[in-house]
Amino acid sequence: MFKEFKFFLSQPLNVKTLLITNLLFAMVLPLINIFAGAYVLRTTGNNFTILIAFQLCMYIGIVLSAIGNGLLMKYFKSVQLYGFGILISSVSLIVLMFLKNPSTAVICLAGLFIGLATGFFWTNRYLLTLYSTTDDGRNYFFGLESLFFTIWNIVIPVAAGLIIQFTGTHTLFGHELSVDNGYQFLTILALIISVAACMVLSRGNFRTPESKNYFHLRFHRLWQKMLTLAGLKGMVQGFIVTIPTILIFKFIGNEGSLGLIQGLSGALTAIVVYILGRISKPKHRMAIFGVGLLVFFIGALVSSILFSAAGALTFIICNVMFQPLHDLAYFPTMMKTIDAVKVLEGREEYTYIMSHEVGLFAGRAFGMLLFIVIAFAFGEGGADIAVRYAVLIVAAIQLLSLPLAKSIVKDIDTKYSK
Repeated sequence: MFKEFKFFLSQPLNVKTLLITNLLFAMVLPLINIFAGAYVLRTTGNNFTILIAFQLCMYIGIVLSAIGNGLLMKYFKSVQLYGFGILISSVSLIVLMFLKNPSTAVICLAGLFIGLATGFFWTNRYLLTLYSTTDDGRNYFFGLESLFFTIWNIVIPVAAGLIIQFTGTHTLFGHELSVDNGYQFLTILALIISVAACMVLSRGNFRTPESKNYFHLRFHRLWQKMLTLAGLKGMVQGFIVTIPTILIFKFIGNEGSLGLIQGLSGALTAIVVYILGRISKPKHRMAIFGVGLLVFFIGALVSSILFSAAGALTFIICNVMFQPLHDLAYFPTMMKTIDAVKVLEGREEYTYIMSHEVGLFAGRAFGMLLFIVIAFAFGEGGADIAVRYAVLIVAAIQLLSLPLAKSIVKDIDTKYSK
């Protein structure tokens, strides 16, 4: 353990700053990714279609903020916009949790604002990581970051689920508490953590982009392949957030069950992903990528066949394993592609980060709309059919990511190696 801590301390200042910042904000992300959806389900009487619409509006907000971030970078530093995204993400979550009996339109609007806020976080996170790391060190960076995310995905859902259950059955100073009070307490705590993350972020010494022209429509063939890969990744992103919540509410229980299951299923993955990030090399990424894709497909297949509590548990366990494995290989590959294509086209890195968000959104929109179309096409019971089969469809399509990613890496290492 001391050896690993010493290795962390040997990293450059900006790498350590980003990792500690992300360690803190990773405590907030489960509340955004899991319990915001659970709150929407609770307030809408378990209406799965409204939850999917909420998630789609979040993704619209993310792509809009990626574009807005490109405009604002003419006047503000990326690190400032990064901190802004961290703070506003928590504020937006607070607004959602304090709404009383919101209509569908209000829920969708709240989703849009949460997406706008988190978009500033994600896009600037990618850019600052790209500036601060090299290809050889990115496996370690994303492996350690995935460890943080996975640990908090274990601890925070369990703790949050217990808090929500506690407030639903107890009183405080003679005042009868409710489940909503539990959600509100969690969001205020998230804001405090976000302020701490911004304080850490301010200690970094990050570079500022030289060019301010980020808006382009035509790209090199190599980046077009990467945008296609982003679309395939985006297809499953909405489902890995919403489907576990839906399955648990449908087959297993409430927020307490949600937190406990999310937590227990990630314990082993946290250790495995850190070890892989520590010892693996760039040449091992496609093997890790392929394993992650296969695990997700197996989980979706079992869930679709059984469509029961056992199927739900299988999917959740596979999903928790898939996400960090997939990200460990995907993000270094994306950044390696940016390193190559920025030289080929002579453009600023943020051009590709912004267009990457558009590619992700195209896939996210396809996945979410597929769910909504299936749900409405089959009328009564259509939502159950969508839950059962939409995720399997996108998981099968997602398998195409492996040969495409291999083609991208091969092109970089051969055609564009110089």
